[in-house]
Amino acid sequence: MVKTKLKPVLPSLREKKRYIAFQVISKEKLSDSGPMAGAIMDSSLQLLGQIGAAKANIMVLSNKWDPKRQAGILKVSNRYVDAVKASFVCTDKIEGREAIIRSLGVSGMLNKAEKEYLKQES
Repeated sequence: MVKTKLKPVLPSLREKKRYIAFQVISKEKLSDSGPMAGAIMDSSLQLLGQIGAAKANIMVLSNKWDPKRQAGILKVSNRYVDAVKASFVCTDKIEGREAIIRSLGVSGMLNKAEKEYLKQES
């Protein structure tokens, strides 16, 4: 039996990604990223539908969530950045508490998004 390796996908054929830095504004602070990630997914499903949300390939990076600043980063396909940012408007409650999600900025590199948009907020 001969084992064959799959060829890697060429960089030009890979899906390009963007990192959206965002902040949650609410009266009460969120302790973990789970409820916030669920709220972002629900709002994107509401605005984009199941197919659009699947194509947007939204991934909340829970290890980049800062509970002190109430800010985090999510990864999304470059073609759906504006649609995902627009879906933030559909979020009005997280865990039954009133909350607003606002975009701080978009970057093509994770380190740049983290340094430029998350560290400057106080």
